[in-house]
Amino acid sequence: MSLIDRHVGFVHALREAGVPVSLAEGLDAARALRVIELADRESLRAAYAATLVKKPAYRPGFDVLFDLWFPAATTGLRAPRQDRRVDPGQATVNELRDRLAELLTDGTDQEMREFAQAMVARFGRQQAGPGRQNWFSYSVLRALSPETLMARILLNVLAGQERGSLAEKTARQRVNSSIRRFEEAVATDVRRRIAEDSGIERIARSTVRPPLDQIDFLRVTKADLARLRREVYPLARRLAARLTIKHRKGRRGRLDFRRTMRASLQSGGVPLTTHFKPPRPHKPELVILCDTSDSVSSFAHFTLLLTYALREQFTKVRAFGFVDTVDEITRFFVPGADVVEAMTKLAQEADMVRFGRTNYGNALERFTERYADAIGPKTSLLILGDARSNYQPPALDVLRSLVSKARHAYWLNPEPRQQWDTGDSVASDYGTVVPMHECRNVAQLTAFIETLA
Repeated sequence: MSLIDRHVGFVHALREAGVPVSLAEGLDAARALRVIELADRESLRAAYAATLVKKPAYRPGFDVLFDLWFPAATTGLRAPRQDRRVDPGQATVNELRDRLAELLTDGTDQEMREFAQAMVARFGRQQAGPGRQNWFSYSVLRALSPETLMARILLNVLAGQERGSLAEKTARQRVNSSIRRFEEAVATDVRRRIAEDSGIERIARSTVRPPLDQIDFLRVTKADLARLRREVYPLARRLAARLTIKHRKGRRGRLDFRRTMRASLQSGGVPLTTHFKPPRPHKPELVILCDTSDSVSSFAHFTLLLTYALREQFTKVRAFGFVDTVDEITRFFVPGADVVEAMTKLAQEADMVRFGRTNYGNALERFTERYADAIGPKTSLLILGDARSNYQPPALDVLRSLVSKARHAYWLNPEPRQQWDTGDSVASDYGTVVPMHECRNVAQLTAFIETLA
């Protein structure tokens, strides 16, 4: 494969993985290749990263794809150099573990990569089915068990120093970091070998996850939610700021009679120009209605994180969760509370379930009966849910009454737009009352917030 083919394939793979690369940026990267030493792989990586990667969140996927399209070694053409201390093909497992312990203590990145490649060659190929073999990381890590070398390494590194000291903590951190480097080196070489056997495009699609801001809310994992917490607070601040700005742009203060009459003296007493007093500072209030049913549980977890963050940005925030009935859940998100504990208590104590089947109509009716005073002329109403109500009456008149009392109202739907109005979805019906926005990931939520200006 020529360098041009690799460049074009690499750029296309980045786009498929959710990393935005424009035509101009692709050309910039091609121009950068003319001024670097192509034999220096890390310079090549840096040139591509500088021209194609816009956010830190895009870097992990970029690195995985770069290693696939521009591998450090090619099986059969450039084998890893032989380790001078141990022959990987002939040494016993104990001798290999001894060598790994040395590398985890003070090995260079190059030595670590070469050792990982040799270990994958020896232990990585395993039976994957009748008459079929494939490459696996777990078999390499199982054979060498790098995490069990910690005690031996600490014994050698500390050399009689007191256990539990700062020196031990520092050594543990360094060894743990080296173990992660080794595991990643093994995974990288396994991916390279699979790509050689099955094709780069196939392994790229199955290996590279979308960037954090493009992961579908309905498919996030617990680990993703932990990372999303860092994204929530900047979004909450921007949302509060946008709603406040929208209010200021959309309304002028009362007529300033004195300034208007003074200006009219220039036109013979005719008030051609009117002047208004500055509007009173707006203290934004927010009411959140959140679908917490199982069908949108991952989205509900994110929106509850957002609710928690918004409490610090708005003068007054009231949050309500519902499945087929509604309960106020503001009490679980008091300032200073741990968000994980708050969500655990919410799941155990909140009264949001009557029969267990989502019913938007009944939830809206119960909200009107119990919490009608929550919405007023200063309130922004934010509804979060998929608008799937198990074929129950949608209570559009009730929703229309609530929206008429609010200053603003928005609906964020975590489902793809092409799935709206399929099955039990009544998204378009609700969309006639409240502007409904597709909000499947952080990128779309950010775009929604930008539209509020």
